[in-house]
Amino acid sequence: MDKKPLVEKRYLFTFILITSLFALWGFANDITNPMVAAFQTVMELSAAKASMVQFAFYGGYATMAIPAALFIRRYSYKAGILLGLALYALGAFLFIPAAQFQEFTFFCISLYILTFGLAFLETTANPFILALGEKETSTRRLNLAQAFNPMGSLTGMAVASFVVLPQLLSDRRDATGKIFFDTLSEAEKADIRLHDLAVIRDPYVAIGLVVVVMAIIIALCVKSDMPASNSDGLHTSSRTTLSHLWHNRIYREGVMAQVFYVAAQIMVWTFIIQYANRLDINKAVAQRYNIVAMSLFLCSRFISTLLMKFTNPRRLLMLFGIGAAIATLGTICIDGIGGLYSLVAISIFMSLMFPTIYGIALENVSAEDSTLGAAFLVMAIVGGALMPPLQGTIIDLDSVAGWPAVNASFVLPLICFIMITIYGYRSWKANIKIK
Repeated sequence: MDKKPLVEKRYLFTFILITSLFALWGFANDITNPMVAAFQTVMELSAAKASMVQFAFYGGYATMAIPAALFIRRYSYKAGILLGLALYALGAFLFIPAAQFQEFTFFCISLYILTFGLAFLETTANPFILALGEKETSTRRLNLAQAFNPMGSLTGMAVASFVVLPQLLSDRRDATGKIFFDTLSEAEKADIRLHDLAVIRDPYVAIGLVVVVMAIIIALCVKSDMPASNSDGLHTSSRTTLSHLWHNRIYREGVMAQVFYVAAQIMVWTFIIQYANRLDINKAVAQRYNIVAMSLFLCSRFISTLLMKFTNPRRLLMLFGIGAAIATLGTICIDGIGGLYSLVAISIFMSLMFPTIYGIALENVSAEDSTLGAAFLVMAIVGGALMPPLQGTIIDLDSVAGWPAVNASFVLPLICFIMITIYGYRSWKANIKIK
């Protein structure tokens, strides 16, 4: 049993401040997921095209993670955070002209820029939390900090479920469950589209204002309390760092595991609405299932952080991977409300995956290599850009071999969870050999 403190008193203020950032990007992540279904209806898009929202959102991470790491190596954590917050706010405020012009591509560009900021924040915050204490407690510490990410996510989901989706006129249905929007004239649709896009716009503008306030607080209050970066005084070249990272098997496989995890997470949370829609559940009610899933995710993250005091994180990752795979099989094979319950249950097992993979991968990475190492783990979020459009394409088929396509599409998350389970097993065995 590990009795070392997670956070020393001298680091407590910094830990709280940086941890608050986790909630900010959690809000952006999980208010955006249900927007795929919203755009699909109001802009009259296929599921595959609507999922380009996720391609833009997570593509921003892939584009900016490495530049963010290089920026932080040259300047400081504080500079990286402030630039990240500025880009976050800019992307949020671009929703104003996007709604005015009613262009889906403009919304995607806005999200793309917004996630430039999130890439800076994640590339900075995750390794910094790992550095705020003993190496032996770093994975638990990151799990604790990451527990505040779903708090922001829950807020984003609540705003989507109780503020945005119920106000969408394009999703109103008659007594038979048919959407009125499909029967309207083009002129009537244009009026509704103007209204609905304004409804989608407003939460992003609001969070943009919050981000500006947060940037001002950090700019004014953070001074010597925050170190410049993990690589202060160290001048290892990027080429040498890349060589070190490539020859570190646990790190290299960890990046791939993170790609699979983020892909699975985004697919599970994005297409829960489409899964529920097939059961004649409207978007606003379907989003409440997402809120339940996120609530389970949050509770499970605190529980799994506690379990790590008694169980090796690598072994726990393997066991949770098995649990996620079993729940995903239920999502695929059960045609009805039981399948939806299985889909919600997947979140229990996903809870520890991101921070645990992150911590395991970086555990044996040197301080001078950690900033760039963290960037590739953030860049792995590109998994969320690549696989949702593929799942959307499967869903558009309506059926696969006589089985509902939305059920069959969850074969993709199943593959991802199998790969994560393998990584947990391999890293656990490697750790046992070292000891």
